[in-house]
Amino acid sequence: MRPSRKTTLLLPARGPKTAINVTPLVDVVLVLLIIFMVVMPQIEKDLAVRIPASEQVETSTEVPPDQIVVRVDRSGGFQINGEATPPESYVQSLKRRLDPRPPHDRIVFVLAEDDAAYKKLVEALEGARRAGAETLGMTDEAAPPASAPPTVTGPPEAPGAPGAPGAPAAP
Repeated sequence: MRPSRKTTLLLPARGPKTAINVTPLVDVVLVLLIIFMVVMPQIEKDLAVRIPASEQVETSTEVPPDQIVVRVDRSGGFQINGEATPPESYVQSLKRRLDPRPPHDRIVFVLAEDDAAYKKLVEALEGARRAGAETLGMTDEAAPPASAPPTVTGPPEAPGAPGAPGAPAAP
């Protein structure tokens, strides 16, 4: 008799396993997290900061007399410190005010009304530069009248404290 033949079926070889095992990575990250959580409170240092209890501050809203404020109104006119100035004599009038000052003190603030033409604002800034202004500033708030008293600001009154708004009158 003949020896029987045994047939074997061979399957093609599979490629290498390409999935990354993240378990060791997660273990290392968790250990580092625990180490940092334990160490950080010991590393933190306190900074001693002195904060003032409260302070009375007197603020003056008056415009200093030597400050130059140019106002551009909605009709395109210029006012220098409240004096209406025709556009054709704007540069000369501003130059008269700036010439006696030292160069570092030639500061001009420009205030344009909301409805003023942008072209007039640019003309005011360029005219101030031609008149000799070294520093130009822009503001969006009109200066209060010179007769306004200075305001004093301080800590807000506690509700119900004597003298606070809405507090009952003292007996």
